[in-house]
Amino acid sequence: MLLPTTLTALFFPFLHPLLDHGLEERPQQPLATPSPLQFQLRHLHAVSGSAQVVLSDITAHRGPSIASHRSDYALQSRPVKAYRPSSSKEHAEARRLSIYERQSSNLRWDEWEIPGPDTESRKTLLELAKMTNNAYVVDNNDTQWYELDKRWTDAYPFGWEPDADGFRGHVFATADNSTVVVSVKGTSAGLFGGGGPTAKKDKLNDNLLFSCCCARVDWTWTTACGCYRSGWNCDQQCLEESLVTESLFYPIGTNLYNNITYMYPDSNIWIIGHSLGGALASLLGVTFGVPVVTFESPGERMAASRLHLPSPPSTHHVTHVYHTADPIAMGTCTGVLSSCALGGYAMESRCHLGKSILYDTVSAVGWAVDIRTHGIVQIIDKLLNEPWAPSVEQGREVPEPQTEEDCVECYHWEFGDFPS
Repeated sequence: MLLPTTLTALFFPFLHPLLDHGLEERPQQPLATPSPLQFQLRHLHAVSGSAQVVLSDITAHRGPSIASHRSDYALQSRPVKAYRPSSSKEHAEARRLSIYERQSSNLRWDEWEIPGPDTESRKTLLELAKMTNNAYVVDNNDTQWYELDKRWTDAYPFGWEPDADGFRGHVFATADNSTVVVSVKGTSAGLFGGGGPTAKKDKLNDNLLFSCCCARVDWTWTTACGCYRSGWNCDQQCLEESLVTESLFYPIGTNLYNNITYMYPDSNIWIIGHSLGGALASLLGVTFGVPVVTFESPGERMAASRLHLPSPPSTHHVTHVYHTADPIAMGTCTGVLSSCALGGYAMESRCHLGKSILYDTVSAVGWAVDIRTHGIVQIIDKLLNEPWAPSVEQGREVPEPQTEEDCVECYHWEFGDFPS
């Protein structure tokens, strides 16, 4: 059993030489020609209800194998440029300042060329989307489980205990430990209730990370934190503190990442996720400078700013995949009569970090804007499973990744010093 999140945060300044293996200075080796990667089962990681990251040998918890199921999808890699702090000590200090002092730091950055997923390959995105979907499912006996390519020989879940607080998913690793892929589960909740044991904690994280001010939609709402003042005024310091003290998922994610890099100090880490899980994956990818692929993620740029994450020269190692009919990813599921609000969610953010692969499903194929298109299955079955005609016409497999320029959100709010 490894350190709980709270203890990790408390002792972080003293532990960073042990935990930040992913940031250690070591010579970069020339990258070999990218080739398909074969992944194997390693260990079980779980996050219990007390926010403890648990490590168990998989031989004692071996779940159903997916090795007997095959499909013809392959996962390709390619060189990806990412930025990491020049000094792990400076990075540790920057994170301490962001957690305890709510301050941003200017760090020195090194450019790294590392193996990452080929995000311009349709089949690669399809395989990653299936892996992401399976983070919602306990095992492959579930009818929602998607068969993976033979290169993915097995999988194991973490965080599925009855008292687990919701941060869960699957972990894959190559036979030589060169690459580890972590998937993060998104929101498990029906629009009007239900959604399983993690629904309450999922909603809290959604409303803290993606609302303008503590999920204050109108006067009838019970806010997710106490930072709303009056009119359109929101206390900035209170808001930033709420993301550290009340939202558990990002701190748990950093603790999980540190534990994985402690186990695999020389491995490349990739993080993937859908919806809330995608936003958390992106925040972790920016924090540690590792490749990320998300599907239908709400805009996470605002949360990254409020968390005072170290800002590298580029976040192009983060790739978002979503479509124009999804009001959550597009940031249009707002207002008191929106589907999100009717379900108790204030999904008001819209700006994404990194690059976005945006499928124009409204104009190209006539989809109606509908919250029901937000599910990962829409991406798998209707967008990635077949060639996308508009991209094929341009000689591409997927839409060209673009940065989101001139993106504005929460423009009607005033953020500042508004004591209670």
